[in-house]
Amino acid sequence: MSQSPYPTVLSGPPRPSLILRPGQISLPPGVERHTVKGNGAVLIDVEAGDSVSVTNIEGGQPCELLAWDKSGVTDPGIFGERSNSNAAGIKALLADGDDSVSALRLSLQRRMVQLDQPKAVRVFGGATPAGTEQSFSVQRNGALLIAAPGGPMLVDGHNTATPLTVVVRRATVRLKTRGQLADPLAEPVLDLRVHSATAESYFVKAGDYLQIIDVDGRQCTDFQCFSARKLDKGRDLPLDVTTTRTLMGSAYPMPGLHSKYYDQDMEPLVEVVQDTCGRHDAFALACAAKYYDDIGYPGHTNCSENFNKALSDKGVTPRAGWMAINFFFNTAIDAHGLMVSDEPWSRPGDYVLLRAMTDIVCVSSACPDDTTPANGWDLTDIHVRTYSGQHKFSRAIAR
Repeated sequence: MSQSPYPTVLSGPPRPSLILRPGQISLPPGVERHTVKGNGAVLIDVEAGDSVSVTNIEGGQPCELLAWDKSGVTDPGIFGERSNSNAAGIKALLADGDDSVSALRLSLQRRMVQLDQPKAVRVFGGATPAGTEQSFSVQRNGALLIAAPGGPMLVDGHNTATPLTVVVRRATVRLKTRGQLADPLAEPVLDLRVHSATAESYFVKAGDYLQIIDVDGRQCTDFQCFSARKLDKGRDLPLDVTTTRTLMGSAYPMPGLHSKYYDQDMEPLVEVVQDTCGRHDAFALACAAKYYDDIGYPGHTNCSENFNKALSDKGVTPRAGWMAINFFFNTAIDAHGLMVSDEPWSRPGDYVLLRAMTDIVCVSSACPDDTTPANGWDLTDIHVRTYSGQHKFSRAIAR
């Protein structure tokens, strides 16, 4: 007996479909989950009544906790414990010179935390079974540093530092304030806010780092840059995504071997060092007046005109539509060769960290497209920070 080619029809009015929102918060309100990387640490502000639980995921990983109040004085009584450690693991972590914890060092300096005689709490040990959990109750407001200390793994030692999971349950549920930023990765050379539906130009010296941050999540930002030396000679050759795709053999560069963006002279301008989102666009132009005219929104603010305005005093010829790398723009080419797009994958605070291969003049926008899901139907800001090339940042990606 052949099956009917027609689907089953349900009686009653049509049922509305649900919108899939990648990256939507899946934990209940007031619950936060943090991962402490092996040989790393996280810093969390806590309030009286909060509860904190630490889980030893793989087992055998020591954990040190250090808390302090506004005065910077360490006191384990903040989370209801007595000191049993001098924070040797945390001190070693901060002293080993690894720039991966430079942001943590900077945060402690800004908070004036006194580490001369720290009072810490150490839990777990080498024999701790996997999945062991330790809970704490916060007695008064302060800040809590949770570390998974460990040294370099010996070839024959099997002493790898492994991650810990921290879950914070807030006594008072607060809505996240727009525009909040995580601490910088190091002391910034430039701290620049690109406000919604605008663009800003800036200069980055060869060897310095450039961090482009999605402040509130799901916000696209077009990025373009030029060799400053070529601009001085009257040649405004921008970053060219077609040249880049050809040389790198991928839709867009990512951290690793194929990480550089090039201009039309096939000279590298920037390389990708870190990327916490992993989903961008290097096929479409930055949004332009014609795009909005064609879909019925004449006069709409657009990234191309914002680029022209921001670059007007840099010796750059205006374009009707700018080629650019559109960070956080979620696009793909489907099996039929069609370019499709959806809401960005980027979460609040996601960023791309680039390193300048030569002196460059840059421009970044906060895309004004409110006619499609490109910016999650909610236009927000982009933030740009630059750091001295004296710092060293590990190459990393999260997809």
